[in-house]
Amino acid sequence: MNNTSKLLIRLLGLLALCASTLGQAATTGELLIFGGPIYTMAANQPEVAAVVVADGRVLFAGSREDAQAWAGSDTRMLDLAGNTMIPGFIESHGHIMSFGYSLRELDLSGAKTYSDIVAQVAAAVATAEPGEWIIGNSWHQSKWTSPPPVEVKGFQTHGLLSEVSPDNPVLLNHASGHALMVNARAMQIAGINADTVVPEGGEIIKDANGEATGLLTENAMDLAYRALPVKTAADNQQALGLALNELARNGITSFQDAGSTQADIDAYRALYAQGKLSSRLWVMLAGWDQSLLAEWLKKGPEIDADHDFLTIRAIKLVADGALGSRGAWLLQPYSDRPDWSGSASIPMETVLTVAREALQAGFQLCVHAIGDRANREVLDQFETAFHGQHSDARFRIEHAQHLSAQDIARFAQLGVIASMQGIHLSSDRPWAIDRLGIARIEEGTYVWRKLLDSGAIIINGTDVPVEPVNPIASFYALVTRKTLAGLPENGYEPSQKLTRPEALRAYTLNAAYGAFEENIKGSIEAGKLADFTILSRDIMTVPENELLAVQIEQTIVGGNTIYLRHHK
Repeated sequence: MNNTSKLLIRLLGLLALCASTLGQAATTGELLIFGGPIYTMAANQPEVAAVVVADGRVLFAGSREDAQAWAGSDTRMLDLAGNTMIPGFIESHGHIMSFGYSLRELDLSGAKTYSDIVAQVAAAVATAEPGEWIIGNSWHQSKWTSPPPVEVKGFQTHGLLSEVSPDNPVLLNHASGHALMVNARAMQIAGINADTVVPEGGEIIKDANGEATGLLTENAMDLAYRALPVKTAADNQQALGLALNELARNGITSFQDAGSTQADIDAYRALYAQGKLSSRLWVMLAGWDQSLLAEWLKKGPEIDADHDFLTIRAIKLVADGALGSRGAWLLQPYSDRPDWSGSASIPMETVLTVAREALQAGFQLCVHAIGDRANREVLDQFETAFHGQHSDARFRIEHAQHLSAQDIARFAQLGVIASMQGIHLSSDRPWAIDRLGIARIEEGTYVWRKLLDSGAIIINGTDVPVEPVNPIASFYALVTRKTLAGLPENGYEPSQKLTRPEALRAYTLNAAYGAFEENIKGSIEAGKLADFTILSRDIMTVPENELLAVQIEQTIVGGNTIYLRHHK
């Protein structure tokens, strides 16, 4: 008997086993869902009337009449009552531990001026213990309605912060995650002064007298972070729990974490062991931790094939900074800072070395690249590492925000996934034009349509806590290209909009593909995980101006409800 015959016999046996299993399951369906639009993202039947679930997986998706045959006397019925069900949202790029900690700290995202931030810090100081650190997140100077009273290289200085908090150290993270502000007390503790050596790939912004203004970017941020109190295992587990609660409230059934440390992984495992890991986690290792990277490259990926709740199979590197902090690495200087083109965060030789090691060890490599030069350089390293042998490596560029026209087609040609965040367009486009100018914006900034039409795979997320974790807002951005205030009327560069099916695919099946998980999640099909998000309105047909009002009614993971909105 030849190998082909043996393979055919094995395949027929598997099919028979599946058929037998499905037949037995027909009387043991645990949950039958019906009563509203159900979008599956499956090519053969994009919309069904009913879904049957058992043992955490989909048994059947199809007509209401056929579904009834799978129901037993103990089968629970879930009537959608006109609500809409989709595959569970997959957050394809976020920072879950940072998100959890941000929920314990000052939220500065609503600040309209630097004075607003100073006032929030002053209020926190009034209730803080002596010497306690004041931590805040998500300020963005380009979104303020007026500039700060003193400005150096486009940023505020620490003066006002130091006045309201002379004894409590203050550290305020920029919304991009690529800059931070500290006050005089924090700089004193961290040993930051006029003579401090600036780490390569970072900047300590100084005034005309050479004094540190309190603004640190990129690798220089580590100078301040090292001075923070050490986080305990209990702290990490509490922060993770807070983040998971918010994921459930936002309909997110899977989360792809963009850069976990060993301490983070320990927290994931601890909650998993306690049965509290409600959303599924897919983890990129923090590639800047050389000892962590060496350990995992030696032992290889960890794939949770039994329960599909915790998989560690990717590596994260950071090639440049962000547009907001002018850290993105550009081919030409910034329009609003002509002497500066950003810089690489790490040597490109490191990207190439890790790419080769990742391929050898079976890991995906996911590299943060925002500027057009960073994207080109990273694609170059990938191409060299693949050497025509990339096959199905599914390496990713995280963000891919600003591209040269010459590099757009290379994503599809190399099989590189564009892991983008639609919400960045809504949040950043009004001021990004100041950084790049209209010609570069139109050529290659947030060019989802150009990438998709070239054959690239696009996946969507929010980069939480850089942006709110709300997937409806990021979906809205993909299909409207407007700010969350609904401007401009036709959207920015409207030719780059995605259709609603394309946008939903980027948040579900494509996102699963981006993690080698398209065979177990991302669509509602027999055999796949029973992960669903139930929405208050039909996301495919609701008027555009009402999209942002769509609410998460229920979140289901493995057939179990992890969130249910309570109606008054």
